[in-house]
Amino acid sequence: MTTVRKGTLFLLLFLCIMSSGQGAAAAPADEARLYQTPFAQNGTALSGVMGSKQMYFQILDYWDLTEVKLSLDYQMSPLAKDLNSSITLSVNGSPFHSFRPAAANAQKQNLAVTVPKELLTQGLNTLKVEGYIRTEDNLVCPSDQTPDQWLQLYKTSGIDVRYTQKAMQAAIQDFNQRFTGLDTVSAGRSLIAVPDKSEPAELEAAVYALSGFAKSNSVNDKDIPILPYRADNLKDREAVVLIALHDRLPAEVKGLLSKQDFNTKALIQLVNKETQPTLVITSQNPELLAKAGRLVANQPLMGQLSSDIKVVDDSTDVTTPVVPVSTRINFTEKGDELKGPGHQEQTYFVTLPANRSIADAGQISLDFRYAQNLDFNRSLVTVSINNTPIGSKKLTKELANGDTAHFAIPADLAVNGNFSVTVGFDLELEDAACTRNGDEMPWAFITKDTLIDFKTKDRNDLLFNNYPHPFLRDGVFNQVAVVIPQERDNYTYRTVSNLFNLLGKYTSGNTGDVKFYKESAGADELKERNIIAVGTYLDNKLIRDNNKNLYFKYDSAGSTFLSNEKMSIDSEYGKWIGTLQLLPSPFQSGNGFLAVTGTQAENYYLVSKLIATENSIWKVYGDGVVTDKDGNVNAHRFKKEAAAEESSLLEDIVKRGDVVGFLTALVLVAGLALVSLVLLVRKHRKKRGGEGEA
Repeated sequence: MTTVRKGTLFLLLFLCIMSSGQGAAAAPADEARLYQTPFAQNGTALSGVMGSKQMYFQILDYWDLTEVKLSLDYQMSPLAKDLNSSITLSVNGSPFHSFRPAAANAQKQNLAVTVPKELLTQGLNTLKVEGYIRTEDNLVCPSDQTPDQWLQLYKTSGIDVRYTQKAMQAAIQDFNQRFTGLDTVSAGRSLIAVPDKSEPAELEAAVYALSGFAKSNSVNDKDIPILPYRADNLKDREAVVLIALHDRLPAEVKGLLSKQDFNTKALIQLVNKETQPTLVITSQNPELLAKAGRLVANQPLMGQLSSDIKVVDDSTDVTTPVVPVSTRINFTEKGDELKGPGHQEQTYFVTLPANRSIADAGQISLDFRYAQNLDFNRSLVTVSINNTPIGSKKLTKELANGDTAHFAIPADLAVNGNFSVTVGFDLELEDAACTRNGDEMPWAFITKDTLIDFKTKDRNDLLFNNYPHPFLRDGVFNQVAVVIPQERDNYTYRTVSNLFNLLGKYTSGNTGDVKFYKESAGADELKERNIIAVGTYLDNKLIRDNNKNLYFKYDSAGSTFLSNEKMSIDSEYGKWIGTLQLLPSPFQSGNGFLAVTGTQAENYYLVSKLIATENSIWKVYGDGVVTDKDGNVNAHRFKKEAAAEESSLLEDIVKRGDVVGFLTALVLVAGLALVSLVLLVRKHRKKRGGEGEA
């Protein structure tokens, strides 16, 4: 969030009105700004005699800090004893403020306190709120924890960072950092621009670039739009990426560029850094323009560009190194210590391509040690995946100096894509309420030998539960075709950018392929591709031709959606809804077809927002989704669930290598025994025959 002094705001508005250029002037670098980080989206609470909560906030490299203030909105249990309870605040491990919270008849209270700047670091900072809440008077040793020992922290609590921006350097890497900065994205001041009535090559390069920016964007509920390069879209933007074939660039931009042979080279150049910083990406060669877009998708490479110009030609290597999918991962390089009584947690994040899930037989191996002064009747360790517990183990004094635990990953957990593993210790002390905190605080240590070991399998069902399959495979675009109307408004462009903001989040490489096609594209062009069709019945021929295959079908005039076996749709209501429909490709078995459609562009734009950010994708499942302007979402599964095939005994045996080996040995032994028996019988018969002759 940005605040501006009234005088500065008036001056900016005046300059905007008087300006004759395409874009508004950028805000001055020394303008006072405010960025707010909420403590928790839905609030949180401390519970028990001793409890703690953490929050994280960022200090960006290009911020000059003025002040950092914590605003704490809280409510304490009315049974709490003010004089015996306390709250301590610390940042990055250093305490800076303590106070006694007022019960005040359970009314909402506020505390505003400045965080010392010398305790802060650039990048990620950790704020911790630790509470000691007593509900009993004058007891040397209070009773065990009870439900009345609580302190509620409201979602209005948070960190306010006041700052000014440092002057932008003449460097692509500095622009790149600001383009996806928390403050820039949150305020909607980033823009990827393409010429009006953009060519397929321009859109292709734009979505490659967007995928890289989306990967770097840490604001989970905000996207970066792609829009036409027009004055109304440029207004109030502080960082613009303009992608165009060279002959389609505005004349005023062309005049700012370095002289190049644009038939054999692509150019990435930062211009207008003092007014409206704009990163121009251009070439007359469509393939080189796409290659320049791939370079932007390689964000580590963008972070190395210390000049304001980068020239790309056929020999330029822009490929993001392939990251192998590791299935045996150590959680920590040096080990992690957890300290303090009660519940203590350490969370680890594991990256997995979105199209893969953990197969059977996955396991977490925990190697750890802990203090010997615990109450071992009540102390234990619990491991969770995505906040779902998968196993616990009781701590014992005999194994305190070196303990291990192995937890199988349940098959019904359906772990796919990126996931988190949390190791939680309950470190309970005997007579904890009578024990002063000090050097004998309980602790646990997770060693570097702690790991997760698993195998993966592809998720091939065409369901939104498996999205972004089939459009991504192992972290790269999987032969994607985007079919869009010939006439496009801002809603169409915003729909495309919504789709690729989330797809970009899941990418890990820039070698995949995306192509844009006009709505008249046929089977020959689309056969080998996974298709995304955007538009209405009337302006997208591909949607019109496949209306018979849609789960939510249009009427014969394309003016409304019809009812089906899952949902009754009033003819008037059907005019105001948008749908996402994931079907098999009509051109080739095994490929997918996503229809993002509605009777109006605004309707399909609204439904595309469901698959634009990680904060909204959870609402989408099945293979047919409907939403309306009121935000009502209806998700259904139309494709019949294939009956699980009963595996034969032979198939089960073949899958088990150890059983196959045992059976092979058994057959060999049985064969040898049978041969020996036959030889013995024959020998015995000959012998008897000889005796008879005698």
